[in-house]
Amino acid sequence: MRRFTLALLLACVAGAEDWSRFRGPDGLGAAKDAGYPVEVGAAQNLVWRTAVRAGKSSPVLSAKHVFVTSAEGGNLYTECFDRATGQRLWERAVEQRHRDLANALNHPAAITPVVDRDGNVYSFFKDFGMVSYDPSGKLRWLAPLGPFVTSMGLGASPVLAGGRVIVVADQLEGSFVAAFDQRNGELRWKQSREEAESWSSPLAHGDRIYTVSRGMFGAYTAATGERTATLRGLASAIVASPILVNGDTIYAFGYGGEPTPFARTLTRLDKNGDGKLSPEEYGSDAFVHGIAKYIGNRDMIVTEDEWNLKQQAVGGPTCLFALRLGGPGGARELWRAGKGFNGVIPSPLFAAGAVWVVKNGGILTSYDAATGNTLHAGRVEGALGGYSSSPVLADGRIYLASEEGKIAVLQPKPDGQWDVLKVNDLDEPLYATPALSGGHLYVRSGVALYRFGTTTAR
Repeated sequence: MRRFTLALLLACVAGAEDWSRFRGPDGLGAAKDAGYPVEVGAAQNLVWRTAVRAGKSSPVLSAKHVFVTSAEGGNLYTECFDRATGQRLWERAVEQRHRDLANALNHPAAITPVVDRDGNVYSFFKDFGMVSYDPSGKLRWLAPLGPFVTSMGLGASPVLAGGRVIVVADQLEGSFVAAFDQRNGELRWKQSREEAESWSSPLAHGDRIYTVSRGMFGAYTAATGERTATLRGLASAIVASPILVNGDTIYAFGYGGEPTPFARTLTRLDKNGDGKLSPEEYGSDAFVHGIAKYIGNRDMIVTEDEWNLKQQAVGGPTCLFALRLGGPGGARELWRAGKGFNGVIPSPLFAAGAVWVVKNGGILTSYDAATGNTLHAGRVEGALGGYSSSPVLADGRIYLASEEGKIAVLQPKPDGQWDVLKVNDLDEPLYATPALSGGHLYVRSGVALYRFGTTTAR
């Protein structure tokens, strides 16, 4: 019986489309097959559970393997597991070359790797650069990068296009998009970017690379890196990654807003009352530290003038927006809508003709994809915690994973409302986005990697 079950699991793996990058092969976060379980847990549809090192990157899949990245003790790990059994097959590490400033939520292993059709994995670490291993764990090549000029750390995951690994590094200064040869890691092209610090992952579609970042949409040719389109006036801070629906419409959101008065920050941090902020006063506050290190005279003391310069840079609209590709400018804005996107990490999801966004507190909102009108907003009862993981779609159902370990399964309705089918509780922190394939969910918690599914899933 055990041999039969293992053979069946291997057959499920072989017939499934690889979830090869952050949010799947097209970045939509949607599975194209069926048979996914509603109930998951220690005693519900658990195929295997195995320990992982610390990290927040999401699992990605090849035909036989599951990959995650991790970081411990100054080492940056790529871990490889057998999809059928969960056994760790190998782990390889590179040492941190530098330690860039980062938000507390931005782990050294928060960026999701990408896998090619041959099962080679490409891991990008903000404190090292790029490294590639073959399916057996043999080092293929290294491409050290950085240090990077950031206040919150990099966040964009790499994508593959035309035999190249595409990396976007939007920084306070020196932003770029670059393409590395998948075979040997050689730099094929590198283009500087006007966009400043941002965290959203690029989209690869055909021979084009699309970015939505720091107030701008950009389009590039994958072969040469030529920038073919720019659209300005978007939200300034874009953390969540965009989605491309039907090959012609991009949905994304970001935030800006009114400047925060320096006096308010002084009230909170200025212990000696001198009207400035010193390292002893702002401590580990990544935002203020970034101003001290990269704005003005960079003497690590923050003055009101330096604070105001930063506020000007981060102002702008706060909204969800839709862009239609094509036309003379390369893209045009269809609509913008909504509010309250400040600090929202999870990327949007397209389901049942609507765009869905989950926020901290379990607040879920659906927007009409054609108009941007709000269809419904409410809290997901039983899953009211914080959210970093992006929602995914399987069997027409929405799966939401909260930082507190809840996995809520919802049935969306045509009117934008939903039914809560089940709230599962793993009782372990969940920051990574689940991977979907062959009717099975691959979930990374703070301490373990899970595979959930039924033995009859195909």
